[in-house]
Amino acid sequence: MDHRKDFENGRHNFWPQGWIPDRLGAQQGKTYLITGANAGAGFQAARTLLAKGAKVVMLNRSSAKCKDAIDNLKDEFGRDADVSFVQMDLSDLSSVRTAAAEVLKTVPQIDALMCNAAIAQVASQQITVDGFESMLGTNHYGHFLLCGLLFPRIDASNGRIVVVASLGYKMGLKTIQFDDMNWDKNYHQNRTYSQSKLAQMMFAYELQDRLAATNSNVKAYVCHPGASRTSLIKTSGNLITRMLFGLKSMSAMVQSAERGSWPEVMCATEQDLAQRALYGPTGRMECVGPVGKGSLEPYAYEKATMQRLWEVSEAATGIQWAL
Repeated sequence: MDHRKDFENGRHNFWPQGWIPDRLGAQQGKTYLITGANAGAGFQAARTLLAKGAKVVMLNRSSAKCKDAIDNLKDEFGRDADVSFVQMDLSDLSSVRTAAAEVLKTVPQIDALMCNAAIAQVASQQITVDGFESMLGTNHYGHFLLCGLLFPRIDASNGRIVVVASLGYKMGLKTIQFDDMNWDKNYHQNRTYSQSKLAQMMFAYELQDRLAATNSNVKAYVCHPGASRTSLIKTSGNLITRMLFGLKSMSAMVQSAERGSWPEVMCATEQDLAQRALYGPTGRMECVGPVGKGSLEPYAYEKATMQRLWEVSEAATGIQWAL
């Protein structure tokens, strides 16, 4: 039986339970970078990888929270657990550049860069220090720059870039609002968030095309955690949004942060995954359930829009990718 073909068609050889961490072999000698790894799905991804012997480098805004997270991980896995952090604020491009320089100096190998951090449903328009709408600036531009700066090291490692998206990409426009990227005229906490996640996905799918054109061994994958109990909404949503998600989180439509981390760990480690895909829960409304290949709206990889977004992103962040 051709399991690879089955997987790409959505009929997984690990069905009906979907991908689970038990499929993960020993990870000694592997190095994984995870943004936003001090809580939620990013923290759980770090736990899973450390349990298999990997080296994990966290990239987080709060040094204090990161130190606490590392202490918790070392309490669980032993003081010799190979986990460290580099301070980085994705909303500040100068901080991203400083962090990338530190990574290039101290991390000789990158098997996967997992772009997990995000802010969501910011109640009113906020502008980053670089002049960008905060969710676009943090979720997309910050990661676009980080990936570009670290790409030579990822390329040399035959590594991967994993973009953690969201089903929220379906909540707003079906394209990029190029004439008002900061949403000065029509800011909306959900639709603007949706735009930032769509931008992340388009970045990854355009990156796939560019990697293929250069015969690079780097792979790029896109996944989402489904509906998971994390602190994402608590940190940036308004009161009503937090209350509604709090009620929803008590239902069967929301899963644990640990299960929410499985799609990104799968994309960082599993072999023979199709690239032009969106991985995540495949159960009810694709919010919960077995992890595998889900549905993907065609507008998320509309070529002309992806190309234009790439050009806009390079201009905004001041980087020319080495592709």
